[in-house]
Amino acid sequence: MPPNEMPRRLTLPHGEIALPAFLPDATRGVVRAVDSADLEACGVQALVMNTYHLMQNPGSSTVKALGGLHRMTGWPHPIVTDSGGFQIYSLIRQNPRYGRLTEKGAVFTPSGTGRKFTLTPEKSIQLQMRYGADVLVCLDDCTHPDDPAEEQRRSVQRTVAWARRAKAEFTRLVAGKDWPAGRRPLLFAVVQGGNDPQLRRACAEALLEIGFDGYGYGGWPLDAEGALLREMLALTRELIPPQFPLHALGVGHPANVVACAQMGYPTFDSAMPTRDARNGRLWAFTESGPAAISAGGADWFTYVYVGDDKHTKTATPPDPTCDCLACQRYSLGYLHHLYKIGDALYLRLATVHNLRFMARLMAALRKGHNEP
Repeated sequence: MPPNEMPRRLTLPHGEIALPAFLPDATRGVVRAVDSADLEACGVQALVMNTYHLMQNPGSSTVKALGGLHRMTGWPHPIVTDSGGFQIYSLIRQNPRYGRLTEKGAVFTPSGTGRKFTLTPEKSIQLQMRYGADVLVCLDDCTHPDDPAEEQRRSVQRTVAWARRAKAEFTRLVAGKDWPAGRRPLLFAVVQGGNDPQLRRACAEALLEIGFDGYGYGGWPLDAEGALLREMLALTRELIPPQFPLHALGVGHPANVVACAQMGYPTFDSAMPTRDARNGRLWAFTESGPAAISAGGADWFTYVYVGDDKHTKTATPPDPTCDCLACQRYSLGYLHHLYKIGDALYLRLATVHNLRFMARLMAALRKGHNEP
């Protein structure tokens, strides 16, 4: 592959991922309301799980006893394990009484657990390696775009220092393995810097000098009004050479995914599609469909609010163009009924539908990506 060309596939120990790809969040080892067979039927290629949560529940010893994440979850395809930097940010930066950040790592006591946990860059790598992940993510110090400049600078310094330690531990552990070609997991580092271009550049350059298999856009990707930080996302993509995959952490809104894919981001993850599904908001293509995506705007998709009374007797599926289980077998009126009575079947069908929407969207983006 030429050095200035973006990869079209990501080869991992448990299979290849056609790019671009959306990776649903299976934070605690499960995409809520669906199983691995459902995910395969939707066209999901890989999942993102979270070290911060898994080390707490079910616990690392349990994951190991159950054969690692792939065997435990019945998912034989690629798994990315996020380090939990964002979760630590959410817990400690917003609730200092629950823990503290030091140069060594994070010490935290999640609400309601009464247990103290310690997560260092080295321990994060050790756990992810034990879990059998295909892509390991370095522990990073996450910030919000609106955080003060001095806090952003400390975050970048700490993120780079932690990434260097994570790389050293990863290298040490890999040296002790006898993996055949293509079986080594990949290591990604996270680019922080908030909404400051100079800090983003400094972080990216330092991480590139250390050397990783791929990178991630770190920090909250939206501004205070919920708008995508397009300029910063575009700058970060420019800073990371195109031959390296750059993961858009936390990007899941359809319009935002398309915008980032057009910038050159190959992978995305978010809980938004599945959370929306559970809360009664289904995603559907409009009549113009996926073909209209390249024209820009957001008129190529729409929301279907299942709980609206107008859907009580709707005999058509949520999206007549969709080939998912919900649309092929059931009516919107029936889904409305399931939603209103709180039946668990609704959660499964709605989740399947939104994940299939994302898979179809990714297929359309790949088609456009591969066209001359």
